[in-house]
Amino acid sequence: MALILQIETSTTSCSAALARDGEILSVKEVNQPNVHASSLTLFINEVLQSAGVRMEQVEAVAVSMGPGSYTGLRIGVSTAKGICYAMDIPLISVNTLEAMAWKMKGLGSYPDALFCPMIDARRMEVYTAVYDQELQMISPVEAKIIDESSFAELLKSHRIVFFGDGADKCREVLGLSPNALFADDFFNSSSGLTSLAYRNYQNSRFEDTAYFEPYYLKDFIAGNPAAGKKI
Repeated sequence: MALILQIETSTTSCSAALARDGEILSVKEVNQPNVHASSLTLFINEVLQSAGVRMEQVEAVAVSMGPGSYTGLRIGVSTAKGICYAMDIPLISVNTLEAMAWKMKGLGSYPDALFCPMIDARRMEVYTAVYDQELQMISPVEAKIIDESSFAELLKSHRIVFFGDGADKCREVLGLSPNALFADDFFNSSSGLTSLAYRNYQNSRFEDTAYFEPYYLKDFIAGNPAAGKKI
């Protein structure tokens, strides 16, 4: 049996979940900026209590590793590492964009489209990648400045659903193509980590807790807007 605590703090969403053998038991989350530091520990306690589970029963912690908000990722990863140290249990990391694609596929609303998760970075820049229906990456993770030529070749022959907190600002530019779809009201959730976290657990794909760092993708420089949004 795999009882995994899951943490998602890479964007404005602060989310904690508990899953057993790839099935969600409880989730607590809010999509609101500037609450990660004050809410994450409370949410973790609430999901444990809701599921009737004690912390010492948790067998691993999975955390959304980025890319995303520097501050949000730092809070989530440091919390996950602290629990793993204290409980002597393994740490699992999940790429944030891949987790978003898994969540979108699970909704079942776009059975014939490619998935393009987008995380807001700055101005017209997003952290993004493109996945097919089998959730295989067909365009690599990158910090991409969106303009009229972005995804042009793919949009000629594929429907693409754009989603995440970076998608809305790209609508005016990318929405000119009839193959460009936009999923409104999508927000990151720790529930999106479930399948990937369980797979990594089964394959013993664990991080070195002492040395693991978030996947920031871009260097953070205080006061520099090019470093992306802070939460």
